Amino acid sequence: MQRPPADVLRDALALPPEARAALVDSLVDSLDQDTDEGAEEAWQEEIRLRLQQIDTGAVELTPWASARLRLRDRLER
Repeated sequence: MQRPPADVLRDALALPPEARAALVDSLVDSLDQDTDEGAEEAWQEEIRLRLQQIDTGAVELTPWASARLRLRDRLER
């Protein structure tokens, strides 16, 4: 029987920071099995564009505390 994602997230958030970081690395590695040609360059360009938007004030940033509350609200639905 699979556990609901909200339960897994709750348990993961209870881990110490080092364990959470290791968990994140493992999860990302599990998704990065096949990389598209040019994906790294595309991500670098996307990062550059987003940083430029932040630096020029073209986008409004959301504080982490607010974003976290919205994410938890979505998971509890």
